[in-house]
Amino acid sequence: MRGLDDDPYPDALWGILTGSDAACALRIARQTAPLEIHRVAAGTEIALSACDEGVWYCELNQGKMVRKERGREPRESRGPPDTTQALADALNGFRAQLFVTSGHATERDWQIGYRYRNGQFRSAGGQLYGLDTAGKRYDVRSDNPKVYLPVGNCLMGHIDGADAMALAFLNSAGVCQMIGYTVPTWYGYGGWGLLDYFVEQPGRYSLAEAFFVNQVALTHRLEKYFPGAGAEAPAGSRPRLELSAEARAVGLTANDARGLLYDRDTVAFYGDPGWVARMAPGPLRWQQSLDVQGDRYRFTIRPQCGAQSFQPVNTNGSQRGGRPIVQLLPRRIDASRVKVVAGAELAPVIADDFVLVPLPRPAETPAEYQVLFHAPPTGPTP
Repeated sequence: MRGLDDDPYPDALWGILTGSDAACALRIARQTAPLEIHRVAAGTEIALSACDEGVWYCELNQGKMVRKERGREPRESRGPPDTTQALADALNGFRAQLFVTSGHATERDWQIGYRYRNGQFRSAGGQLYGLDTAGKRYDVRSDNPKVYLPVGNCLMGHIDGADAMALAFLNSAGVCQMIGYTVPTWYGYGGWGLLDYFVEQPGRYSLAEAFFVNQVALTHRLEKYFPGAGAEAPAGSRPRLELSAEARAVGLTANDARGLLYDRDTVAFYGDPGWVARMAPGPLRWQQSLDVQGDRYRFTIRPQCGAQSFQPVNTNGSQRGGRPIVQLLPRRIDASRVKVVAGAELAPVIADDFVLVPLPRPAETPAEYQVLFHAPPTGPTP
């Protein structure tokens, strides 16, 4: 997707449409009604303040759980020491529409507790099931459409055969879209960043758009701090890892470049990217809008929370926060002919299908920021 034109950014929303068998893949392909996500469940901490209702169980502290009922604030309470049944029930009975996990995993299992002994989720022949510490099994049979984000799990996106975890989630758990690392994860930008864009900016992006935007943000970080590192290197060769002065100023190292390149090329998106699944509208730290009049574009950003507008909503995980503001364009433009009229000091990146603005500094909180530019259209709507 990065090779469709001359810039280093991905050029289209993409996904791999598959399933545990032909019937499973066909069910996913036939899913056309948009999904608005109100019910959320997770095996790791997430920002329930951005959700209508949901629950998360801590992977670090045994017995810790946080629940949010609709119309109320999230509240911490005491959960079961083994959360296998509770998480299976969240899919079967609560009928969660978004499921988020982290922690140790392989192509055959998810180990629910990260710092303490807990149960597991396992898969076999397209069937997902929980197995608690006492050896009791809980089959997951959930047919409501949902999306799955194993943001911190190793190998959850590696489909190496009929018993792969991804296929079981797509089949017996009713998942229509998911992401997953096809390798062990260590850096985290490609996975955890989905929460920054999808969950913590509720309603702004579909999941396919959030995946695309996070890849745009990753590529921008490579381009800004490690010039040339993102160039497609011949097979078997090592990329050039040259640190910019800006990278050194913010404490980045060559290891960060390696991590960004690793995450760029190892996270898969499963499902039809044309299917729209998005969070129910919720609180936003800033408003953003795009006005198009012929070849004139006005991108406006309005902070909503003063000095906290561009601070992270939640920091659980790895490589959280600090992601740029990205606006998708309603049609493709000829980026080579763009003329910025105002807002150049914001260092915008204007590509053929998006506008990117790095996060303003916390001390800068005017009523609004604007980027004005002229750009002729080219090609079909993205």
